[in-house]
Amino acid sequence: MKILNSDDRRFEREFNRIRRRGTQVDRSIVETVEHILQDVAVRGDEALFEYTEKYDGHALDAATVEVSAAEAGRALEDLPDEHRHILETAAARIERFHRRQRADSWFDRDEEGITVGQVIRPLDRVGIYAPGGLAPYPSTVLMAAIPAKVAGVGEIILATPARGGVIHPLILAAAVIGGVDRIFRIGGAQAVGAMAYGTESIPLVDKIVGPGNIYVALAKKMVYGRVGIDMIAGPSEILIISDGTVPPGVAAADLLSQAEHDEMACSILLTPSGDFARQVKNAVEEQLERLPKKAIASAALESYGALIVTRDLDEAVEIANRYAPEHIELMVEHPESWLPRIRNAGAVFLGGFSPEAMGDYIAGPNHILPTGGTARFFSPLGVYDFIKRMSVISFSEGSFRKYGDAVSRFAAIEGLDAHERSIAIRLNDKG
Repeated sequence: MKILNSDDRRFEREFNRIRRRGTQVDRSIVETVEHILQDVAVRGDEALFEYTEKYDGHALDAATVEVSAAEAGRALEDLPDEHRHILETAAARIERFHRRQRADSWFDRDEEGITVGQVIRPLDRVGIYAPGGLAPYPSTVLMAAIPAKVAGVGEIILATPARGGVIHPLILAAAVIGGVDRIFRIGGAQAVGAMAYGTESIPLVDKIVGPGNIYVALAKKMVYGRVGIDMIAGPSEILIISDGTVPPGVAAADLLSQAEHDEMACSILLTPSGDFARQVKNAVEEQLERLPKKAIASAALESYGALIVTRDLDEAVEIANRYAPEHIELMVEHPESWLPRIRNAGAVFLGGFSPEAMGDYIAGPNHILPTGGTARFFSPLGVYDFIKRMSVISFSEGSFRKYGDAVSRFAAIEGLDAHERSIAIRLNDKG
């Protein structure tokens, strides 16, 4: 990992290069995704099954695309007791946290006879995308499905790639525990297209959530507006602010925990101590040698890793807010005192015993988080992603007559004659 000083002339250039990683996408990938989506929209199942065979290497048809309830149930029953206990423990904590996010409808009637309110309704059908690459991520299934269930979504479907036509049993078990209603053996941009447009076998959904590779991320971006999406997910990232009061090996381990995800992952440490930065650098190099995913982590750290020496912790926080990372770890004395200063982050971890990995699995808050600086305006996935709000308005005759003339004049100011007429016809009692 490179060590930078915040007052170096090259700092801003290097910081912006890391921050903007992944923003440039090969045009050929964009064109491929556009073609797949258009093809699935027009040809439905026929195109969906062709792309599944082409990219996932197995044949599907209308009879085999959906996982039966019996198959999913067997996956849970056959799971080792230890694994089942872990999944169920995580699910219970995730549900407990997300139940705190539920919102209620409300109404307010004032003394003038005007009632206004907001009605909360869950979405009818949601599609979850779960990656199915080199390793299964049942935690992602739980993180996406449980908030939807808590919100009261009518039907939850899951799309996930099947290797050789088989979905990993951990994914199936997590889907059952999380309350998924239907599971489909499809992945990639074609799966996003199927859920966004509907096919003969795949129902149209109202919203698509969950992370995926660049093809999935682009597909979600392209179908947004036809269906809702949670966010545009990019490579993982962690930013640690440390005053040097934790062991350097601890900080190094957490930096590596994100670097092993992806060669595009970003791991940054901000500290006012140059000595601590050098100690962490040495610890990273030592731990890297024992890491099974050394090649991936090394590539990520070389390209997008940095140990930044700042003037003080105040500057470290300022830089962190500019970056707006997916995860921030405050490895400082009295971390809760610094929390009010953090404005932009997907999740904040306080203290040396709160590593990001706890949040990935069992803490309870959602681990599907904004990346690539989008924490400036996006939030973690939550119950609020699976509801919609409807406004309610009711005027009594008396309150209508009190404000009707003002509304009529407002409409006239904007040149909307029919709006004005809709008020006047009532004020004048003329049909």
